[in-house]
Amino acid sequence: MQASSPPAQPAAERTFAALADWARTDGLVWIYVFKAIAAALLSLAIAMKLDLPQPRTAMTTVFIVMQPQSGPVFAKSFYRLCGTLVGLVVMLALIGLFAQQPELFIASTALWVGICTAGAARNRNFRSYGFVLAGYTAALIGIPASQHPDGAFMSATTRVCEISVGILASGFVSAVVFPQYTGDLLRSTVRRRFSSFVDYISAALAGQVDRSQIEATNLRFVADIVGLEASRSTAVFEAPDARMRSGRLARLNTEFMSASTRFHALHQLMNRLRSEGASATVDALEPYFREIAPLFAKAGEPVLTAADAAHVARQLDAWRETLPVRARETRAALEKELRATPSQDAHSTGGTATLLDFDTATELLYRFIRDMHEYTATYASLAVDTHSREKWIARYVPKTNGIAAGVAGLRAAIVIGLLGAFWLATAWPSGTTLVLTAAATCALASSAPQPARMATQMAIGTVLASLVGMILVFGVFPHIDGFPMLCVALTPALAFGVFLTTRPPYAGYGMGYCIFLCFLAGPDNVMQYNPDSYMNDALALAMSMGVTAAAFAAFLPPSARWLRERLLADLRRAVVEACRARLTELREPRERRGLPGLRNRFESGTRDLVFQLSALAGNDQAQRRDTLRWLFATLEVGNAALDLRDELATLPAHPRYAKGTAWRDAIDATLQSVSALFDRPAAPRHAAALAATRTAIDAVQGVLNGFEPPREERRQLQRILSHLHFIRTALIDPQSPFASWAESEGAHPGASPGAHHAS
Repeated sequence: MQASSPPAQPAAERTFAALADWARTDGLVWIYVFKAIAAALLSLAIAMKLDLPQPRTAMTTVFIVMQPQSGPVFAKSFYRLCGTLVGLVVMLALIGLFAQQPELFIASTALWVGICTAGAARNRNFRSYGFVLAGYTAALIGIPASQHPDGAFMSATTRVCEISVGILASGFVSAVVFPQYTGDLLRSTVRRRFSSFVDYISAALAGQVDRSQIEATNLRFVADIVGLEASRSTAVFEAPDARMRSGRLARLNTEFMSASTRFHALHQLMNRLRSEGASATVDALEPYFREIAPLFAKAGEPVLTAADAAHVARQLDAWRETLPVRARETRAALEKELRATPSQDAHSTGGTATLLDFDTATELLYRFIRDMHEYTATYASLAVDTHSREKWIARYVPKTNGIAAGVAGLRAAIVIGLLGAFWLATAWPSGTTLVLTAAATCALASSAPQPARMATQMAIGTVLASLVGMILVFGVFPHIDGFPMLCVALTPALAFGVFLTTRPPYAGYGMGYCIFLCFLAGPDNVMQYNPDSYMNDALALAMSMGVTAAAFAAFLPPSARWLRERLLADLRRAVVEACRARLTELREPRERRGLPGLRNRFESGTRDLVFQLSALAGNDQAQRRDTLRWLFATLEVGNAALDLRDELATLPAHPRYAKGTAWRDAIDATLQSVSALFDRPAAPRHAAALAATRTAIDAVQGVLNGFEPPREERRQLQRILSHLHFIRTALIDPQSPFASWAESEGAHPGASPGAHHAS
């Protein structure tokens, strides 16, 4: 009997499914295009109704602050308004001081714009818009007003009113017309990241992940961490629901970083053990790893919601409670097996290394499960509005390298100074446009990963806007009458630019097109049809952005090798800080380690630097791999150093554990040599770090063998030994940046008593 085929889906259902799919993808793009144009036209109508002198400024503001989600619009609008007010106050002060001294006025304006550009480059989040607008508004208000100082205050206040109209129109349209909330995106991001992390753990423990997958996954996790913090910082502007969970979302990000670092360290150690053929240790640990993946499921199904995560948190906690006893039993069996092996006594070099490998792996496993339990419990707490975990806040704070931010500010000041000098020397009527456009372009492009490319794209978009604007101003506007027809004429021209901004490769073109189309062709209450003035302004815009792009490309370009080397040095310096910084925060209970916490600064700082380095690398796979090698080395050694110092700080008050004893001095020497290695990597420093680590391991083993401490003290000493052992394995890892030095020093199995555990 022939099997019947499934009934065909009705045409209406197929059509509805296709429409639903379009609405979730391209439909959202066109909704955003519609909202951006609606906000621009609304701001234009209000500004014209209020009889403000330049309604085009309100339109321009809309395209600077508009975003697809409501949260970023509110956040950008808030910081933009704050920056506008600051720029207003500063520029009124500069006009009052230097109105009769144009050279001093241009120099002070260039200095102020440089300071604000440096601040915008330093703060890579929505606070950067406050700095951008503090500088841009000062130039926008002050440079035209400096030509008529007697009307400076009235000009400044009306310009602030125009900017405020654009901000309010953007926020209103974004919140009322088909609102898309960042909070919804945030929830889906948290759920997706938890699921993908669990899948990655299961695949890695099953040996189904190769090196390229590890690198790609970790880069994606870094981007997720940065993206989640950006979304969290804007979602608080949307609704009370997001504000009530803001602390837990910040903590969730921190705990994810900690858990991913622990798991990577554990995974890397197991890879090293497998590569050297340490079958006894691997076989002893494999049963534990097989038990982990089922812990992340509920009734055999993957966890999809925060409510289900509470069940996983309980499973992880219960499994963790049994781990120490089981690990001690497994270790005793392994030690007994080693003693029974004729060729390898438990106290021989190989037997000691095997037990040390086992102790290190189980310590990392315990800490990973503990961190994963914290991460899962925080995720589960999001199911309710209020929770005690909200009080424990550890924030991710993105910061650009201070020297790079200073160079961005200096570059902006030089560009403003040069163009200002050109304006004063030539008395060009469009010199004001030339200078203030450079201020805006420097500030907007400095926060982009490739500023020269962004400035060039904006320049090309501006040239296109000049051509379209000429058609509108001289070919369309004289033949229409009334605001409705004005909207009909502007809509298709604006829609093209807004659509470009929704495509990442063309976002720079779209931004330049939209902003400067409004500047050139945006109608005022009293229109002036002056072709000479129009062409002068268009030439000033293109010339200003061309000079800015050239400055980004020629004057210490951000994409040059110097910035990459500086960021890598900052990344390595995280290990220096982990080895040398004060431990006040580390001795606090785990849940109270907030923003000042050394571990939190270490975790968030390394990810932030890698995010910047990845943006600089672009599609250069060699640079990406090199960045990840340094990231893994930094995370492994830095976390081990923090754990080691934490254990030392909590030792009992007894003379045998006091500072100044031989074994404590050996550990201090290890930390000093490791920090020196990461401060300035070199083969001699690597050899010194390995030698110091070997000495410290021998010293701690001597303490353990010299007396019989209580069980808790012995476990603490064994943890100290495990951290030292892990630092050594990281330094001689064949995948680390130190691999060539480790090979030249013969740091391979059998090269020295402490080197048997790693290849």
